[in-house]
Amino acid sequence: MGPETRTLADYRLRHAQYKADPDLQAAHAVAPWIVTWDDHEVENNYADLVAEEQEPYPTLEEFTARRSAAYQAYYENMPLRTSARPTSADMQLYRRLTWGRLAAFHVLDTRQYRDDQPGGDEFPAAGPERDEPGRSILGEQQETWLLDGLESSAATWDVIGQQVMFHEHDYVPGVDRGFNPDSWDGYTANRQRLLDGFAERRVANPVVLTGDVHKHYAADLARVAADPDSAPVGVELVCTSITSGGDGGDAYPTRDSELRDNPDLKLANDQRGYVVARLDRRELRADFRVLDRVSQPGAPVSTRASFVVEAGRPGLQEA
Repeated sequence: MGPETRTLADYRLRHAQYKADPDLQAAHAVAPWIVTWDDHEVENNYADLVAEEQEPYPTLEEFTARRSAAYQAYYENMPLRTSARPTSADMQLYRRLTWGRLAAFHVLDTRQYRDDQPGGDEFPAAGPERDEPGRSILGEQQETWLLDGLESSAATWDVIGQQVMFHEHDYVPGVDRGFNPDSWDGYTANRQRLLDGFAERRVANPVVLTGDVHKHYAADLARVAADPDSAPVGVELVCTSITSGGDGGDAYPTRDSELRDNPDLKLANDQRGYVVARLDRRELRADFRVLDRVSQPGAPVSTRASFVVEAGRPGLQEA
């Protein structure tokens, strides 16, 4: 694809390269899109105006200029309304869309307002910094907007579209524990306030949609993570990448330990693909679709796993 993107011209060219893909053009033509970004629209694992630790940025001004360029190119090339037009180095992307009384889509931005990752973004992380009460991945204003919107929602399904893994996810096999500091596991107090909000504000059917990790995961969201007696207050559907990561496979080295050490986790898969979610008044059905390969065109598509969530009854059930 070319060198690292840094200038407005670089970012515009990279968007143009992607938009030249006939399959992406067909995907844009066939359905409306609700888009949000993560880190790679600017650079890997950035946090607000903090560049990735190993990047050699001598000044804040240089990274601010890079972020501004990336935001401008994103606005120019993605299906967004004029309300998202960047102002200086900022761009409000979080927003809410409704589909009648069936679904409300609460679209988040967990990049622009977050505190820096704990522990210098070292993976896996297990230190106490990630549990500090004042740490936020959303920022105070966006968190208030989200919780108030969930409480006032009249929709059957409240779908939270966002970037990084929400459920607690231990990556280290055995008795030791280790987490991804770039995910909500680096901001546990902020996550707990949302989980408490799901319960206390009686959000009937919260569904968190996630990307980032290039794997399929499906998980229940217990109010108290890793407590077997804590009932689910929502679910999370994590969608794999379309092509990034190569062909992949159903199994990978830590899959079995992840399923064993994370009791709320119902699926772990390292193939490429997508998730199809169908909603009606009674239930949500999620089909995790996978391809045998992406290194060559024409691979067959199949359903690796399917889950159902009944309206008013949080928790994943195998379909």
